[in-house]
Amino acid sequence: MRFNGRLPHAPLCPCCEQERQAEPLLSRRSALRGALGLGLACAAVTPVFAQDGAPRRLRAERVGTEDSFDGIYWRDGAYDRDALRQLDWVFRDLSRAEVTPMDPRLFDVLHTVAQRLESTESYQVISGYRSPETNAANAARSRRVSTVSLHMSGMACDSRLPGRDAYGFARQAAQMQLGGVGLYRRDSFVHLDCGPVRRW
Repeated sequence: MRFNGRLPHAPLCPCCEQERQAEPLLSRRSALRGALGLGLACAAVTPVFAQDGAPRRLRAERVGTEDSFDGIYWRDGAYDRDALRQLDWVFRDLSRAEVTPMDPRLFDVLHTVAQRLESTESYQVISGYRSPETNAANAARSRRVSTVSLHMSGMACDSRLPGRDAYGFARQAAQMQLGGVGLYRRDSFVHLDCGPVRRW
């Protein structure tokens, strides 16, 4: 299935849920619009993560830097904010030295795929967050870069897994239907995101 370029409204990041609950009440019409958008998004995004309560670990190193993360980012039913901040740094936009809060569901996708592949290697992260300016520059250079990329929302990454060929990595991830999966054979990397289930 190919992505048609239209993005549904993304569900709220789990880390932002507390802040959302603290916001003042919206008007009835705004609340209804928001509930409808969230309902449609939840129908489009159907991640299936382990529900056993076990800690979630991620190993990731950034290509071209010495930045890495190897640790638990979720335990006791909650995301570890310090771990997420470290991951935000590893997944930052290198060309602009810009950090943004990544959607932690992306890390859940990466964690779950690594478990399925029984991989203990670090993801080699080629691209994580992209500022709109970086994404626009990349799209101007290559037709393979979407102008509405989920990289700009901190919901996507391009990576390799040592010891895994890109085709097998992408095929296994696509079978799991956790989000978007793109295979880039020429450059031997795989795009993973926590958006709607699709493949290319």
